[in-house]
Amino acid sequence: MDTAAYAAEAAIEADHWWFVGRRLLFAELIRGFGLPRDAEILDVGTSTGTNLRLLRDLGFARVTGVDQSPDAVRFCAEKGLGAVQLGDIRALQLPDQCFDLILATDVIEHVDDDLTALQELHRVLRPGGYLLLPVPAFHLLWGLQDDVSHHKRRYRLRNLLKLLDIADLSPQQYFYFNYLLFLPILAARRLMRILKIRIASEGEINTGWLNRMLITLFRFDVETAPRLQPPFGVSALVVATRSLS
Repeated sequence: MDTAAYAAEAAIEADHWWFVGRRLLFAELIRGFGLPRDAEILDVGTSTGTNLRLLRDLGFARVTGVDQSPDAVRFCAEKGLGAVQLGDIRALQLPDQCFDLILATDVIEHVDDDLTALQELHRVLRPGGYLLLPVPAFHLLWGLQDDVSHHKRRYRLRNLLKLLDIADLSPQQYFYFNYLLFLPILAARRLMRILKIRIASEGEINTGWLNRMLITLFRFDVETAPRLQPPFGVSALVVATRSLS
């Protein structure tokens, strides 16, 4: 991700509607796993700390953060969100089968070999452990944020589920979310491309009243998406496990 994009994210992730809504969704799913507070958790691809903030607020203390960017490590430290290791999701310097929960949120789209990344997550996940895996969805939505984030691809659920099967990870729940804003975001990204608008991050396109409105809308979205199973969304999410055998 561009350094300017990291800086932009670091400035907004605590309060921006997108990060607030995602944390609400992830928190609800994590509570449903019934993990003890001393569970070993890995946040791989911490970026500027939005998941570390969530895990701290949920009361988890044994959290390992890994990111390949020194910028991410620095921003997490500056915000007091814990020490983050430099590392590559495709070759983690971590023992086998050591985590009860892995968060890999909007990460595998950044690497050329996403299958190797998933196989590495399988290696460090304990049998019966959970993998929380959201990714950007639908190549049709490719826009500025994909460019500044150095994405390699966006996904359809069917393709993602095939990769997980090859990596020997078993999907337990999967759905698209951010479906209510699918068409507005599509239109906005097409317009930005036509007008050749360049900014550090799409997250900068915001105001106080707009952010409050979108938090309300996105809250409804993430509360309903797991039940409604919409056929499209700006993001796709899979909860997978490693089998006990």
